[in-house]
Amino acid sequence: MPTDIIMPQMGESIVEGTITKWLKKPGDKVQRDEPLFEISTDKVDAEIPAPASGVLQEIKVTEGTTVGVNTVVGTIAVDGEAAASAAKPAPAPAPPAKEEKKEERKPAAAAAPAPPASAAPVQASDDEEARSSPLVRKIAREHGVNLSQVPGTGLGGRITKQDIMAFVERQSSAPPAASAPASQAASAPSRPPAPTAYPGDLVPMTNMRKIIAQRMIESRRTSAHVHCMYEVDFTRIVTLRAKQKTAFEQRHGVRLTFMPFFVRAAIIAIQQWPIINASLEGDNIRYHRNVNVGIAVALDWGLIVPVLKNAGDLNFLGLQRGITDLGERARSKKLKPDDVEASTFTVTNPGQFGAVFGLPIINQPNAAIMGVGGITKQPLVVTDKEGNDSIAIRSVVHLTLGYDHRLIDGAVADQFMALVKKSLEGWNEEIG
Repeated sequence: MPTDIIMPQMGESIVEGTITKWLKKPGDKVQRDEPLFEISTDKVDAEIPAPASGVLQEIKVTEGTTVGVNTVVGTIAVDGEAAASAAKPAPAPAPPAKEEKKEERKPAAAAAPAPPASAAPVQASDDEEARSSPLVRKIAREHGVNLSQVPGTGLGGRITKQDIMAFVERQSSAPPAASAPASQAASAPSRPPAPTAYPGDLVPMTNMRKIIAQRMIESRRTSAHVHCMYEVDFTRIVTLRAKQKTAFEQRHGVRLTFMPFFVRAAIIAIQQWPIINASLEGDNIRYHRNVNVGIAVALDWGLIVPVLKNAGDLNFLGLQRGITDLGERARSKKLKPDDVEASTFTVTNPGQFGAVFGLPIINQPNAAIMGVGGITKQPLVVTDKEGNDSIAIRSVVHLTLGYDHRLIDGAVADQFMALVKKSLEGWNEEIG
């Protein structure tokens, strides 16, 4: 019998989802755990993996359609039924509005991932599947890696994402085979940009855009927004990163970015000023035990804030790995509802696009959000130990704190930011 493809329940409070894109068409072969279609819910946008290997036999729910959880949206035929299923036409439920169909379906064909050109996918044995996740197996298939060759560093020898990526990196650093360029291109398909809207066009808002609009208006109406901005001499950290980024990546298999420096400095300041990590519950103030940092991630199709849980318990390397993982899964639509819930403080980075600073809107129910501006070289007055002043070229970043004045007074916000500034300018922690 064919295997049903169902609309998954992406969290306890989720009752429906919208199919935004099918990554395969009827007649295409699919591997178990291979991304099959994309959905959008109130919590996250996500890629849904195929429940079995075989041939996509039928698509029952078209793109742009919203259905309840556990609805059968398609079927997969096993190998013995492939020939008959490939020729079976898919029904055509009522399509979405004409303009929406034109805007969404055009990029869908371009986004379908191409199979690796170097070799047929390597199938994992039952033992390898038991000690690896669907994501690890997907990466292995894309790069033609036999998981039996990959040493696992996880519990019980489980192969982690870091293990498979480090193995792939070691392979890529070896003399490349003739098929390497094609394989690399297939393993990292680029996501096409959102459809271009032309003057005079009327296009529907995506689900994510609607949710963002709703949340921003709610936050403005809820919190008494106030902002303060601090100029930080970031030269010490810029120099440190330049010296250690290559060795850091070689040791740990993850890029060294600036974000964990900002997050760590905020955590240090929160430990002294816990009201920054609090939230309002009616007429009461909830002081959270854990520091769960929301990291705003800009996507081609919107904005999402995945949450680094218990960030206060992580060392610098743990922060970098967690931030990198959240960003990668946000961009590849691998986040789960739990990944975007329970934040207590948020960091956003408008400076990555060149902004000098931003005035971010608070991520409810947080009491504060820190915005990171662009890092630029500027002339600053520098005072030496003897009190002599001089002008020097320094790397400067402007940090902004948006805070809810119902909970946080200006004096507290300023003292919090002053400590963040002090931690960054006098950085003395090991980075691993």
